[in-house]
Amino acid sequence: MTTSTLLRATLCAILGTASAQALALDPLSYANYDQVRTRALHMDLKADFEKKTLSGFAELSLDWLDKSARSLDLDTRELTISKIEAQDAMGRWTPAKYSLDKFDQEKGQALHVQLPAQAPKVRIHYHTAPTASALQWLTPAQTLSGKRPFMFSQSQSINARSWVPVQDTPSVRFTYTARIQAPQGLRVVMSADNNPKATGKGGWKFTMPQPIPSYLLAIGIGELEARTLGSRTGVYAEPLRMQAAAYELADTEKMVEAAESLYGPYRWGRYDMLVLPPSFPIGGMENPRLTFLTPTMIAGDRSLVDLIAHELAHSWSGNLVTNASWKHWWLNEGFTTYVTTRILEVLYGQEVALMNLQIEQEEAIDSLKEIPPAKQALITRAADTGSDTYTDEGLAYPKGAWFLRTLEERAGRAVFDPFLRGWFDSHAFQSVTTGQFIAYLRSNLLAKHPEVMSDAELDEWLYGPGIPASAKHARSQRLTALDAATAAWIKGELPTAKLDTKGWTAAEWMKFLNDIDNKVDAKRLKELDLAFGLARTGNNEVAFRFYRAAVHAGYRDIRPQLNAFLMSVGRQKFVVPLYTALRANAEDRAWAENVYKSARERYHPETQGSVDKQMAKQ
Repeated sequence: MTTSTLLRATLCAILGTASAQALALDPLSYANYDQVRTRALHMDLKADFEKKTLSGFAELSLDWLDKSARSLDLDTRELTISKIEAQDAMGRWTPAKYSLDKFDQEKGQALHVQLPAQAPKVRIHYHTAPTASALQWLTPAQTLSGKRPFMFSQSQSINARSWVPVQDTPSVRFTYTARIQAPQGLRVVMSADNNPKATGKGGWKFTMPQPIPSYLLAIGIGELEARTLGSRTGVYAEPLRMQAAAYELADTEKMVEAAESLYGPYRWGRYDMLVLPPSFPIGGMENPRLTFLTPTMIAGDRSLVDLIAHELAHSWSGNLVTNASWKHWWLNEGFTTYVTTRILEVLYGQEVALMNLQIEQEEAIDSLKEIPPAKQALITRAADTGSDTYTDEGLAYPKGAWFLRTLEERAGRAVFDPFLRGWFDSHAFQSVTTGQFIAYLRSNLLAKHPEVMSDAELDEWLYGPGIPASAKHARSQRLTALDAATAAWIKGELPTAKLDTKGWTAAEWMKFLNDIDNKVDAKRLKELDLAFGLARTGNNEVAFRFYRAAVHAGYRDIRPQLNAFLMSVGRQKFVVPLYTALRANAEDRAWAENVYKSARERYHPETQGSVDKQMAKQ
């Protein structure tokens, strides 16, 4: 038994089994955070758009847990390190010896800093690679104005290590400060306190006073304007996108208030948002104090604001209470998906929330046919050795939410709401495991209300494949009424001209397009397109579902619009399924591969990696 193992065993004995699970080291990190932890980070970096690099230094303030430890092990990926300095007890900086391990495709490289004594601070001088997996550098031509370049990060889940040498695991939380130099005319924003009046003279300066995990480190640099939405909410966007963004996000302040009414005070100061160029690889990223958003949520009618509710919900589930490793991903995303529905209900009523929830559940069930049963559990019992032992990331959202909704419906909101708020309050600014939540669930809900869920059913939800047969399915009256019209249209009994869509919401269009997918031919899709202009809709969620159905039906008249969509939108939720559908048909495969050759450089590295995998399949 090593000293660090002995230390961990001692802590486990003191803290108990649930907390002991939290101390198990993250297999996707090289960091020795059982011996030493980062307490604070300072970054002093310069952005070079010609070289596509960030260069400067990162300074880590350290808490040493193991008094015999003399090594600091960090996570890096493609970082070029020029020197490392350590601070002694007198505040003097001296060179430190270091070494880099062999590069691993998934995890990057371990950086080992050898120290003669336990240093309070270590400073690492480095620069990033142009191919840093977290960063996308856009040319002026890829922005709205065409005048200035743009750069943004996406650190989740283990890409922070490609732009900062850190203990890149959600088990470690730290505060941070930064000074960032950028070319004149460009504004820098970060997941910290952003001052809309700042000028950048002497560098753009930031402070994040609340401790966060590394995956919530975020930076954006570009031609940006700031606009206030409420007393503690605002939006940053490219000038030509600002008006549309501000209109779409007008209800944000109300959303914060709605969430607070359910789960307690918002603890992050301001809630601002950054609307990014369309190559942003996901819908939104819950970077604290500055949520990053895809412009694909701008529909012009606020019909896709559930995305904002979701990212805001992370301020409680994920940012405040964080999964200790990515194996416990559902504690972030399942909880947040549940909270999202509750926020929507407070703001827009039960029927709107139910429509979103029903579509979410139906799409989850439909996704099961593409996911191996072993990946359908919320948490696997397999040894935690790497990402191959984790559950499917996408399923964690709806299945986790469905589990929590089941508890809520059976216990009643008068019991469940204080229970969930208590979870957030008692674990605030902590990193947690499924074992800790189950221990809390048993002590604070099931011990008092054992009829809510048996041990066998709890195990089925957590460790079983699919959705348990006992799960109650959401049923919206509006979507139920839509079913009859959809069935009649599919059979040809209801002509397209008589399909009454006048009052349909975006949710109803999404449901309709999901239900007709793979059930009608190209002729019927063309009728729909001519009648309702679906290939030209401004709602990207609707457009995606229509394009997917069109590809499956062989309706190729929409290729110009689909080409434009794939060339301009880099959101993985849309482009990966579309390329997958196109490659399934020999007549579409060559066309899709040709589009991708042109589109690939416009995508974020995360999106490139996902599409590359599809393109490599035979």
